[in-house]
Amino acid sequence: MTINDRLHQETRRTTNSQQTPFRPTLLVKRGQLFGRVHFEQLEKRIAPLRRALLHHPVYDTVDSLDRLRDFMQIHVFAVWDFMSLVKRLQSEVTVQRLPWMPPASAQIARFANEVVLGEESDLGPDEKLTSHFELYLRAMDEIGADTQVVRSFMQKVGRGEQWPIVLKELGVPHSITDFVEGTLNCAIHGSVVEVAAYFFFGREDIIPDMFKRLLKLWDHGAVEVPYFAYYLKRHIELDGDSHGPWAREMLITLAGQDESSWKQATCAAELAITSRIKLWDSVQAHLNKAPMVQRRSSK
Repeated sequence: MTINDRLHQETRRTTNSQQTPFRPTLLVKRGQLFGRVHFEQLEKRIAPLRRALLHHPVYDTVDSLDRLRDFMQIHVFAVWDFMSLVKRLQSEVTVQRLPWMPPASAQIARFANEVVLGEESDLGPDEKLTSHFELYLRAMDEIGADTQVVRSFMQKVGRGEQWPIVLKELGVPHSITDFVEGTLNCAIHGSVVEVAAYFFFGREDIIPDMFKRLLKLWDHGAVEVPYFAYYLKRHIELDGDSHGPWAREMLITLAGQDESSWKQATCAAELAITSRIKLWDSVQAHLNKAPMVQRRSSK
């Protein structure tokens, strides 16, 4: 069924169900349907890429503490760059200038603020407030993963040094450098629709399923790697139950009925997932080169 067919069908259903049709309400419903139909088409288009990402062998390769340390030392940069997408969206859909004025959409502003609240100041397993990035660093510390590079990176960028130069100076692998550059280029230079699509399809939609695959090898992680297990479970919970659905609604609202916006969203979604697949390819190759160690079983 085409978009026009769906719109015509919804129009007839809405009109017939109301004794006195109210045109503004009808127009809103048509606009919402238009966005949802485009969203469904986008999902179908990227479905093969999404399946490829979820069936990547890297999840089964992180099967020992040594490999988990190597994995986290790379992945931590993807944990860090995530917040730039979030903060860009918050800056676009909430009002951060003075004097304050009401946001264009209180609902979308609430979505963004709730995501920031959870990611920037969540409760850790010790019941203390922490950002998810800091929680991840704590997880690295508990298993003896090296955090020196990422902490040096944060210090240098915090002093105002340019992040691309710092990544190169610290010898960060090209795979994660490319991934971070893709994320930050979108966050800084992309349209708000591109950022919303990159955020939803590259992070909030896919992370719960990715992390479930990682968690299956660490089913006793609450004892062995408590902070890492908590980090995974917390993202599965938040992104699956609230942040993911909120991010979806944000994208549908922002793209609306504009055809060009949905084209931007499609390109951004494909780019986000492809970038993650390339990162996992590199991580997989790196882990396979590591010395043989005692491995865990997912069974």
